[in-house]
Amino acid sequence: MLTMDDIIRDGHPNLRKVADDVQLPPSDEDKKILADMMEFVQNSQNPEIAAKYNLRPGIGLAAPQINVTKKMIAIHVKDDKDKLYSHALFNPKIISHSVEKAYLSSGEGCLSVDENIPGFVPRHARITVKAYDLEGKEIQLRLKGMPAIVFQHEIDHLHGIMFYDHINKQDPYYRPENAIEIIR
Repeated sequence: MLTMDDIIRDGHPNLRKVADDVQLPPSDEDKKILADMMEFVQNSQNPEIAAKYNLRPGIGLAAPQINVTKKMIAIHVKDDKDKLYSHALFNPKIISHSVEKAYLSSGEGCLSVDENIPGFVPRHARITVKAYDLEGKEIQLRLKGMPAIVFQHEIDHLHGIMFYDHINKQDPYYRPENAIEIIR
């Protein structure tokens, strides 16, 4: 079982590396790593398990955060209509996105970043992602709102990009014109 001890922290060089594609069909080892990542995200949202193992709550995790530089993400998040988006994916790629922007009212956080970094993180309001599931089957997801934000955050990790790289350094609370504010 993964714990916070398995998560590398900001400043570790592997958080800034571009991750490698996962060979398909995925190996048993890669499937196990991805399944463990999903288990961590789900466990971190369970108050009893999180308290027992001292897990910080998370809604997404990318393989580079556990020091595995491969394109794998695990996401377990609900949208504003309480619909669950629970996906463990290999080689996720944004294949289209809106011009319209969105950002979280509370800013973003990250399991690899221990301190709070204030500011708005502009993202695409809507995205389409192509990826492969645990069995290596191709899937396509159309996302908006909170799930779209989370997918962009985790996919950024696969390219060595941290959420705070998107914050306007001169004006951290700059709101992109006509952007959708997602209350969180």
